[in-house]
Amino acid sequence: MQVIAVKDKNEMSRKAAELIIETVRQKPNAVLGLATGGTPEGTYRELVADHRQNGTSYQQVTTVNLDEYAGIDPKDPNSYHAYMASHFFNHVDLPENQSYLPNSFDLSEKESKRYDDLIASLGGVDLQLLGIGRNGHIGFNEPGTPLTIGTHIVQLTDSTRKANARYFGSLSEVPERAVTMGIGTILKSKRILLIASGEEKAEAVSKLVHASRPDSSFPASALTAHPDVTVIADEPALSLISLNKD
Repeated sequence: MQVIAVKDKNEMSRKAAELIIETVRQKPNAVLGLATGGTPEGTYRELVADHRQNGTSYQQVTTVNLDEYAGIDPKDPNSYHAYMASHFFNHVDLPENQSYLPNSFDLSEKESKRYDDLIASLGGVDLQLLGIGRNGHIGFNEPGTPLTIGTHIVQLTDSTRKANARYFGSLSEVPERAVTMGIGTILKSKRILLIASGEEKAEAVSKLVHASRPDSSFPASALTAHPDVTVIADEPALSLISLNKD
C-alpha cells in the first residue's frame, strides 16, 4: 500500500485526477470504477478541467459505479445517477451507453449477480476510486460485511445515514438501503485508489494504514490483501499518523 501525503483537499483532488488521467492516456479503453460523495467532487472537477483544457478523451472509456441508493429514482437529484451526471458525465465525451450504475429498483440477487457479471465481461476494473467512511466502510460495505461478498443489498447504518443526511432535506428522507459493489468485487480491481480528506477521516485512515490483515469489523482493512493500492490523504486526514510527504 502506497500512501501519498498532500497538504489539503485541493492537492488530494489534483493528485487523484492525475492518476486517473494517466490511466486513461495509457489505456484509452480503460474501465474506471467511480465513487460518489463529498470527497471525490474536487477530483471530478479536475478531470473535467483537464478534458476541456487538454482534450483527454473518454470516448472509449467505460465506467462502473460503486453504489446507488435502493428505491431512488435515477432522476432524483439525490441519486448517484444524478450526482455522476452533474459532476462528471455531462461535462466530458463519455458515451451515455458506456456508464453503469447499480439498478436502484431491482433488488434481486439475480440483478446483483448481473452487475458483477457485467464488470467481469468488461475485463474487470482497471482503476477503482474509493473514499472511506468514518467507520471504515468502502462503497456501502458496512462493518461486519463478509470480505468475499459480491454486489449486494445493504442496510445502511445510522451513522452512514446521518453522514449523508446533509444531501437530503432531512434524515428521514435518506434511504435505509443501498445497492453496492461488494468487497469481493472491489478487490478484483487491478488497481485501487483511495482518497481521504479532513480530520473526521483521521481515525479511519490511521486504522487503514496500520491494519496488518483484513478484518470484517473494519471493511477498508480488506485492502491490505490487494497488491496495488494507493492512498492519497491530506494533512488533517493523516494527523494521527506520521508520514513523510511523497
